[in-house]
Amino acid sequence: MKRYACTPRKDWQKEVESQGFTFHTAGKRPDGTITSGTYWAEDAFYEPTTNEVDEIEEATKELHERCVETVRIVCTKRTDLLSRLGIPREFHRYVCQSFERNDPAVYGRFDLAYDGSQPPKLLEYNADTPTTLLESSVIQWHWLEDVFAGNSRADQFNSIHEKLIERWKVLQPRMKRGSPLYFLAVKDNQEEFATVEYLRDTTAQAGLDSVFLHLEDLGWDAAKKRFVDLASRPIDYAFKLYPWEWMFSDEFAPRLVEARNDTGFIEPPWKALLSNKGILPILWELFPEHPNLLPAFWEPNERLGDSWIAKPMLGREGANMTLVTPKGTVETGGSYANSPKIYQQLAKLSQIDGMYASIGSWVVGDEPAGICFREDTNPIIVDKSRFVPHMFFADE
Repeated sequence: MKRYACTPRKDWQKEVESQGFTFHTAGKRPDGTITSGTYWAEDAFYEPTTNEVDEIEEATKELHERCVETVRIVCTKRTDLLSRLGIPREFHRYVCQSFERNDPAVYGRFDLAYDGSQPPKLLEYNADTPTTLLESSVIQWHWLEDVFAGNSRADQFNSIHEKLIERWKVLQPRMKRGSPLYFLAVKDNQEEFATVEYLRDTTAQAGLDSVFLHLEDLGWDAAKKRFVDLASRPIDYAFKLYPWEWMFSDEFAPRLVEARNDTGFIEPPWKALLSNKGILPILWELFPEHPNLLPAFWEPNERLGDSWIAKPMLGREGANMTLVTPKGTVETGGSYANSPKIYQQLAKLSQIDGMYASIGSWVVGDEPAGICFREDTNPIIVDKSRFVPHMFFADE
């Protein structure tokens, strides 16, 4: 794996904004300060080899299969772990029935540590509300076409857009005829709105009708016990860019169980098991010494060695992490300080030109679909760590 400096495209800001990417600037540092730099960075790119791309793809497929198997085991044999994951007891059956029904999932993103010298290692799984989707699927692909125009060997591990369209086509028969797919996101969040609008575009290309609705405007018909929109029309299927753990604690949470046979959600309730960092010690317990897993535990453990990281189970975007090495301790701030933590052996991130990099590897349906690179001068990747495009030269 190599990292190269390159010259940004002229007026690239206008170019990416025309593609719906409006949140490309300003970076949040691990210490909480805001820099004037860009989140999207095309002054560099990563070039994995074809063999490395193949290894990432195989590891992603394997991790996805192990995660689905873990949900099956937890829901059939280890239901005690549902409470350990912080899922309220009143939703245990709701979550597991979702898996038993084979409620469909659309996408997820594995965050991996990989430097080409060891198997890719799972850092965490963004299984419920992963972002960086627009950047991964569309923005870096157009960058490749512009920067490497005319080079027939220039390629990118990126079929996210095409696979999303095909996934919606597979799910279409499950939608009630004549009923649109609702897309829910909170108000005043530019990144989430852009992500949802991009997904709506992929559904349109798949032939589905969709409606955008702010999550705050989601209604409830008490007489019919149905979720409804602002015009009191029933909502049969909804994509929500809102975490399950928040839904379980919101005021409308009891309505989820009441409407379980009438309103389907994407991502489905069973994804609540996988989007929780508590899944990491469970995976290690079920599949010990797996080459794509890092030792992870509920409590500090000697197996962690002298370099480890404590992660809040329900934390997001690198918040409230504590990284310990013989050289010292690095901590990030945030709003998850009181969340229960898990402890994971420290992974060896790729480190080139003073930048630590992690790889986001996408799954659409059950298939690996593409990757993205995030980098930072700090070994903890946070919300606005740089997003850097990638390419490789295909074998002739």
